[in-house]
Amino acid sequence: MRKPGTGEVASTYIQYLVVSIIILAPAAWMIASSFKPSAAVVVYPPILIFEPTIANYVRLFRTLPYLRYTFNSLVIAGGSTAFGLLLAIPAAFAVSWYRTSWPTSVALIARMAPGGLYLLPWYMIFTEMGLHGSFISLVLTHTVITMPITLLIMASFFDEIPRELMECGMIDGCSLGGIIMKIAIPLGAPGMVVSTVLTFILSWNYFLFALVLSRIRTTPLTVAAFRFVGEGVTDWGMLMAAATVLALPPLLIAFLAQKWLVKGLTFGAVKG
Repeated sequence: MRKPGTGEVASTYIQYLVVSIIILAPAAWMIASSFKPSAAVVVYPPILIFEPTIANYVRLFRTLPYLRYTFNSLVIAGGSTAFGLLLAIPAAFAVSWYRTSWPTSVALIARMAPGGLYLLPWYMIFTEMGLHGSFISLVLTHTVITMPITLLIMASFFDEIPRELMECGMIDGCSLGGIIMKIAIPLGAPGMVVSTVLTFILSWNYFLFALVLSRIRTTPLTVAAFRFVGEGVTDWGMLMAAATVLALPPLLIAFLAQKWLVKGLTFGAVKG
């Protein structure tokens, strides 16, 4: 195996540096702006050296009932993630077991459709059912958005499980349900972690359905942060502070689950 030269190593590190800057620069700008007065955020040319202030965060926590909105977001994201896993795991196993791909294709096509396509029908349905503004309507709509991702990820993980292992389970008298519970799910645990984290973050950040289908008692953080966007004037300092606070729970979850995420994302990448 040829050892990479100094130029190749340097080129690789430069590429890593450029990609890291592209990814991290917006987040760094958001966090820095949250410590600026609102008037200083929109100044051009931008102020790079400034005296930090926590005034935006003080005003944020005084203005918003943060714990209540956080609880609402956790209920919506956690409920849709759990319900999506409950529905997608058996479906993903069926897709893998019967070696068919059309269910995942249909699910992904439905996922690719713009959210506005579903908004009016769902609004009318949930209003007629008396569920508008309830957690049930938000959990169900977010499940529809996140479940195709879980289906795709889990189907690929189940494909990596040796079929002979599952057939041995059937020979021993295990039903398909038993194979799912005793073989597929334990061996596909890294995929479940990846699916859980990705779908939770997607549901946590999703804005459109919560904007239309939520009410005061079910408002999540994403919609609450939108209050600082006005028709004529936007409080950029408060908005950046709200966005920073909004990003903390998903970052914390991804950090705590990074070992499982790396294992799950690299599962099946090397064969031999």
